Amino acid sequence: MYLSLNKYFTDTFGTKGYKIAIKGGMTCPNRDGTCGTEGCIFCDGAGAFAQGGISVTDQIDMAISRVEHKNKNGVYIAYFQDYTNTYAPIAYLKKLFYDAIMHPRVSVLSIATRPDCLPGEVLALLEELNHIKPVWVELGLQTIHEQTAEWIGRGYPTSVYDKALCDLHAIGIKVITHLIIGLPHETEDMIYQSVEHVSNLGTDGVKFHLLHVLKHTKLHKLYLEGGISTLSFAAYARILAGCINRLQSDIVIHRITGDGDKKTLVAPMWSADKKHVLNSLNRYFRRENVCQGKLVLDNAKNIEYNSEK
Repeated sequence: MYLSLNKYFTDTFGTKGYKIAIKGGMTCPNRDGTCGTEGCIFCDGAGAFAQGGISVTDQIDMAISRVEHKNKNGVYIAYFQDYTNTYAPIAYLKKLFYDAIMHPRVSVLSIATRPDCLPGEVLALLEELNHIKPVWVELGLQTIHEQTAEWIGRGYPTSVYDKALCDLHAIGIKVITHLIIGLPHETEDMIYQSVEHVSNLGTDGVKFHLLHVLKHTKLHKLYLEGGISTLSFAAYARILAGCINRLQSDIVIHRITGDGDKKTLVAPMWSADKKHVLNSLNRYFRRENVCQGKLVLDNAKNIEYNSEK
C-alpha cells in the first residue's frame, strides 16, 4: 500500500497522531487586495474545524479535551489551518507559533501558507522553531499548470512554489504539498504531471484533495450556472490510484480526499460520508494493488464527471 500519515506517526513516534486545527486570525494576500480580493475560486476561507476568538493555548487545551478519549497516549500536531498563516507581522507570528510549539502536549507544529508568503524573516523564525520541535509547512500548490492556476485565481506562478520548497528544505523544514484532483479543464495526464513534478522536486508529504463545491464560493456560482461538473467516485478512485503510483515511496500521504463542511457542501455529495469514502478507497487500492512508486499506466481512460452522486 502507501505510506500513510498514521504509519509515519507509528514509525516515528511509536503511537498515533492527531491534528488540532488552530485559528491564527490571519487573512490572505488573495483576499486583502495584495494579489486579489476574492480568494481562490474554490475557497470559502474558513477552517471548518478550528475555533477562533480564544488564545492558542486555550484552543489546544479545548481540542485535546474533546478528542483525548480516542487518542490516548497519542501525540498532537498544532495545525494553523485557515487562510495564510505566515501572512502577518513577524512579532505576531512569533507569539502564536511559540505558544503552540511550547505546549507540553504538542509534538509537531504544522503551518499552512502560500509559497509567496515566506520572506526571509519568516524562514528564520521557522528555522528557530524547528530546533525546538519538528515544523512542517503546508503549501497549497493545487496544480503545476499555469493556465489552470490562473483560472482558479491562485495568484502566483509554479516557480514560486519550487523556490519555496527549496528554501524550506535548506533550513530543514518538511514540506507538505496540497494538490487538487478534478480541477476543470485538466486531463488525467495533467494531474499526473503535477504529481510527478512535486515528487521529483522532493516534497516530503502530499495532501490529495477532491475538488468539491462549497457554498459562498465563486466555484459554487459556476456550478449553478452549469459551467463545471465534479468527479464521480469511480473516476476519483482511479485517478488517485494513478497519483499514488507516481509518488516516490518515501513521501508521506497525509490525505487521500477532501472533506468539506457538510453544512456548505454542494457537490459531489458522495464525498460527505468520509468514513465510507476512505474505506471504499482503501478497498479499491487493495484490489488494484496500488503501491507507491509502482507505476501503472492507466491514462487511456477518460475522466468521468457526475455532479449528482
